[in-house]
Amino acid sequence: MTATRPASTEPARSTEQIKAVPLRRPGRWVAAVVILALLVLFVYGAATNDNFQWGTYGSYLFDKRISTGAWVTVQVTFWSMVIGIGLGVLLAVMRMTSNPVLQGVAWLYLWIFRGTPVYVQLVFWGLFTSLYPHLRFGIPFGPTLTHIDIQGVDAAFFFAIIGLGLNEAAYMAEIVRAGITSVGEGQSEAATALGMSWPLTMRRIVLPQAMRVIIPPTGNELISMLKTTSLVTAVPLASDLYNQAHQISGVIFRPIPLLLVAATWYLAITSVLMVGQYFLEKRFARGMSRKMSDRQLAALADALGGAGHNAAGGM
Repeated sequence: MTATRPASTEPARSTEQIKAVPLRRPGRWVAAVVILALLVLFVYGAATNDNFQWGTYGSYLFDKRISTGAWVTVQVTFWSMVIGIGLGVLLAVMRMTSNPVLQGVAWLYLWIFRGTPVYVQLVFWGLFTSLYPHLRFGIPFGPTLTHIDIQGVDAAFFFAIIGLGLNEAAYMAEIVRAGITSVGEGQSEAATALGMSWPLTMRRIVLPQAMRVIIPPTGNELISMLKTTSLVTAVPLASDLYNQAHQISGVIFRPIPLLLVAATWYLAITSVLMVGQYFLEKRFARGMSRKMSDRQLAALADALGGAGHNAAGGM
């Protein structure tokens, strides 16, 4: 006796594909046209406005004093960030330890340097020679081994990077701490169970995962530091980009074109830093993106197709 399969009562599925029609949004196009028109009008108005003094702008854009000041600005930014990142990592570790003394010192540091303006801090560093005109190094309550006359040393560059670096460390400490705490505690517990030491766990397990959280705000801090260097006149350091442009404008009495020159150099350096930040973020974000590549989508389609054929053959 042969069993017959009952006829399916489900309606036949249409093999015709559904054509999706995107929703029309004319308001977006209208807004885009209006914004583009305003931008063109602004550029045209600025280009034809003689008060901008574009001739002076072009003559000083690649002036040797401006380019030298830009290089000094880059150096101050680099060394300040080195100090800020190094000390920030140390402060973050101090805040995360169970030692109450280290936690208290780190909290006090953050409270002072985040609670006072960076310009005020730079002014204090500019007055450091008045507070400590002489530095003596030796054995406590004993003989002096060496002596430095601070007032006789041109240390404006040194005090500028110290002032900016110490201020930056307070912000980097919170960025690093947030990145480390973003990694689940199970990661550290598993590493400890495998016999890994704490430094090895941080270097091989925690920090590589925390970098995707640390790098974006660190890149923003680097760009912000580049622009904050314009405040080093409080030290005073007069050889950076902004102060060189300011000095030239004070001689020729044309501040607007020299401000545009400084802004152009700042914008150019910032653009390079933003490109570097993009590729660095892309490197550390590998494997974290939810968007599948074309190759991954093709492999997934093949796998689903093979699974569908196997299921149909088993029926």
